[in-house]
Amino acid sequence: MHLFEFTMVKGADVDNMDFTRTLSLRNTGFTEFLIRKNALDPGGFNGWVFCPGMLFNSTDKWWGDQGKRDKPHEGLDLCLYKDREDKILLLGEKAKVPVIYDGIVVGIVDDFLGKSVIIEHLFSDYDNNRLCSIYGHTIPEDTLCVGKIVKQGDVIATLADSNTSKTGIFPHLHISLGWTSKEISYDSLDWENIGDPNTVTLLDPLQVID
Repeated sequence: MHLFEFTMVKGADVDNMDFTRTLSLRNTGFTEFLIRKNALDPGGFNGWVFCPGMLFNSTDKWWGDQGKRDKPHEGLDLCLYKDREDKILLLGEKAKVPVIYDGIVVGIVDDFLGKSVIIEHLFSDYDNNRLCSIYGHTIPEDTLCVGKIVKQGDVIATLADSNTSKTGIFPHLHISLGWTSKEISYDSLDWENIGDPNTVTLLDPLQVID
């Protein structure tokens, strides 16, 4: 697969965040947890690497024909990073996926590479909507089930194998983060409606993963 353009990110720029909705959502340490859980050398991790189609709200694909997405990207795709020698490396399949905040599992749904785990967290916005994070393209841990309480940094899944896909896509972690309407039942939440603003008000995960 040819990646036309790279963007390297060492830390989130929080200056443009909507603080009425994300005041308590900074400094999660997600990247640090991921490095530790996967025994990556913290000194060797020099920032996430993205091609444009991996970023939140992108309208482009970064795989296959690299054409246009059917709808803007609902989150962030993590799979490439640079080490201290500026080599670009892959997380690869079976990389362990940690939880971004304390919470409770409220859904496990199918996606085109594996399963997506939906977790509700201990935050609400000014309309009492519920904060959820979604971890896509994974194989959930055997003991993971709806109703399970998880702690920040707990491993909930590993990355799914993408070899069965005909698109040539790398194994990667998709993360979505957003305020879920209090009127929505989690039983109805899936990838058909996660991008619907009446269902989930999506946030850019890049603002909070570091």
